[in-house]
Amino acid sequence: MIEHIAMYVNDLEAARQFFMTYLGATSNSGYHNPNTGFRSYFLSFGGGARLELMAKPHTVDQEKDLARTGYIHIAFSLGSPEKVDELTARLRADGFPVVSGPRTTGDGYYESCVVGFEGNQIELTV
Repeated sequence: MIEHIAMYVNDLEAARQFFMTYLGATSNSGYHNPNTGFRSYFLSFGGGARLELMAKPHTVDQEKDLARTGYIHIAFSLGSPEKVDELTARLRADGFPVVSGPRTTGDGYYESCVVGFEGNQIELTV
C-alpha cells in the first residue's frame, strides 16, 4: 500500500492552496528545518495515501514535458462523472490548461487531465 507520495515545489504555499482549494485536501501545520531551509506539508484527502509537498533552497526545476519518462500525473477519484465535469470546468475557468477530456477512455475510465500548479499534470477520474 502506498503511504505517501512526495514532490518538491517552488511555491510551497501556492501548491498547498491548490490542493486544498480544488481537491479538498486537509493539511498538517507543516514542518520547518531551520538548519537546511527544508519545509514541508502533509496533505490528506479523506483516506488512502497522502501527498507530501516539500520545498528547500536551491532545488533544480526542470521543464515538465507531459510525454516524459518517470512520474507523469497524480490521479484523484472524485466519485462521479458530474464531479469530474464540474471540477474540470472550474479549473479551466481559473486558467489551468485542460490536456484531455472529460471523456471515457479506451480502457473505460471517465477522466480529464489538467495541467495544475507549476506545470504538474493532475488526472481527475470517477
